[in-house]
Amino acid sequence: MAKAEQESLPSCRLIVVGGHTRSIGKTQLVCDLIAAMPETKFIAGKITQFGHGVCAQNGERCGCAPSEHSSVFDWETDAASGADSSRFLAAGATRAFWLRTKQGYLAEGLPLLREALVKLREPEEASPRNLLVESNSLLQFLKPALYIAVLDPGKEDFKATAQSLLDRANAFVLRNELRNTPSPWPEIPWKLLQGRPSFLQREGTAVPDGLLALIARVLAQPAASRI
Repeated sequence: MAKAEQESLPSCRLIVVGGHTRSIGKTQLVCDLIAAMPETKFIAGKITQFGHGVCAQNGERCGCAPSEHSSVFDWETDAASGADSSRFLAAGATRAFWLRTKQGYLAEGLPLLREALVKLREPEEASPRNLLVESNSLLQFLKPALYIAVLDPGKEDFKATAQSLLDRANAFVLRNELRNTPSPWPEIPWKLLQGRPSFLQREGTAVPDGLLALIARVLAQPAASRI
């Protein structure tokens, strides 16, 4: 990438929300954070990968796969459409997006996100953006300011990709209490689970104050991420 092009890319404070399996409230946590921190003015988005027409996020056919291209980017415009990106708008995000790519093609999809953010930027805009993204795979390409991993000890499935990224988590959000014995995930070292800040938040309850304080400290730091 040319230096001039690199300098034109908007810097941001990037927070990524991921998790070990599906249906553990990753999207809900993004919505909860947006609603709990309206002054942050998050741009929120979701990255979905699919293979053979099957969505990697949900594990079932959901119609999200683009039929002609390896990647599709859309800004959400309807806060009542029912899509996860519309839930972000309804929660109070300033803008919301959905990036869908074929399995293994996220590198080709990221320029679509980059271009969209560049076009969105106002000439007089001075302060960096706060970007909140639901994704695990994004960590293969970028280092966020904060990576929050959602874990539900009540669900034994722990996807290999999530396992490979777990040591990069800055904090865990637990949907149920995590007990040492018996371990819900024998393949995950207990020391790793105990070595990061953990916040118990059952779905439908308020975001823990400690997690909000952690995010506030991150947002007080200079922006360091470029998509």
